[in-house]
Amino acid sequence: MSACKVFFQTLGCKVNQYESEAMQKLFTAAGYEVAEEISAADVVVINTCTVTAVSSQKSRQMIRRAAKKNCVLVVVGCYAQSEPEEISKIDGVDIIIGTKDRVRIVELVEAAINQREKILQVGNVNDIRDFEELPHTPHRTRAFLKIEDGCNNFCSYCIIPYVRGRVRSRSLESIRAECLELKAAGFKEIVLTGIHIGAYGREQGKGIRDKGISLIDAIKTVLDAANPLRLRLGSLESAELTDELIELIKNDKRICNHVHLPLQAGSDEILKAMRRPYTTKNFATLTARLVKEVPEISIGTDLIVGFPGETDKHFDETLSFIQSQPFSKIHVFPYSARTGTVAATLPNQIPPQIKKFRAGRALEISQAKSENFYKQFIGKTVEIIAETSTDGIVDGLTKNYIRVYVPDKNIRLGEVITVKVEKIFKDGVWGNENPSP
Repeated sequence: MSACKVFFQTLGCKVNQYESEAMQKLFTAAGYEVAEEISAADVVVINTCTVTAVSSQKSRQMIRRAAKKNCVLVVVGCYAQSEPEEISKIDGVDIIIGTKDRVRIVELVEAAINQREKILQVGNVNDIRDFEELPHTPHRTRAFLKIEDGCNNFCSYCIIPYVRGRVRSRSLESIRAECLELKAAGFKEIVLTGIHIGAYGREQGKGIRDKGISLIDAIKTVLDAANPLRLRLGSLESAELTDELIELIKNDKRICNHVHLPLQAGSDEILKAMRRPYTTKNFATLTARLVKEVPEISIGTDLIVGFPGETDKHFDETLSFIQSQPFSKIHVFPYSARTGTVAATLPNQIPPQIKKFRAGRALEISQAKSENFYKQFIGKTVEIIAETSTDGIVDGLTKNYIRVYVPDKNIRLGEVITVKVEKIFKDGVWGNENPSP
């Protein structure tokens, strides 16, 4: 008798991708095979997202499509944590797991098969105090390494603390152990990920805080244990780029000269309403320092437009501010009201058509800034790690997060190659491998 097959569909962030890879490893360790197509699967796992209303809608659509299949259907993740009752009303859903107990997923699947009844495994995230250890095998040329879960910030617009819970940090010993595995497997780039990695070590009432451990300790542990060619940091709050961290990025060439600093708004009034812990002046001072001290650094950001109460004047301030900043990429999101957050109850909600217009204006600036950043590398030689190959073209990222495309001349994925940049292409640049001297 052939083994049962499991198929994963994942929405959302790099943390979700990491967790899907980890759950997949749990299934393969239990004797399951991974299906390449949903039609071949006996078990389908949908790892959901709810960060915006659009994310929730996509999660629902994916669940409903999968529910039509003849399979055991598991819904897991942030949307499952947020709306378990809504999901349970969808015919064909067998198991609902929130953002804890994912380590039990195989056990719960087999219980559902044997008992032939729906299982709802969604607890209170406020009760979670420990980092959930999940065995992990990366499926990409870049290895994501999850070091933290949860967030304590409670920004007025954000649902994530309510579905992920408070900060829980992974032990340095556990980080070291996975890094040794990644080193043995030959991964050249490691990406630190988590819901709020800058808060690593900050949880309340737990020994790791008492030891004074911080993100710096996690970074040094990874560098020591894995000694990667590259270590890339996930999203950080601007206030978390301490002098010590900036010095580390400057002086250790293994750390990528790329940071992602969510801005969210370029108006101080809106930042205050969002409960963000900085001003535009603080932010601008930091970015100016980074550009001055870290050669060829790329700075990405997130921007929310159409926040409740955002007037034309506020939006003009935001446009002026982002125009002044040395961003290489701006991810633009129309504000999405999330039930249970403070911002959803605020007056002066912005109509959808205005949010769409403002998003378009901000995206025009993002496109221009990306192109200006890329142009400075035309004619230069850069180094990439080959990541994917499609239709005779290989692509990979530079240390400072430029997507580079080259003709595939029998390039092995994971190989480090040097490329001479020739022109802007798609969402990055085009070049040719092994430029002549």
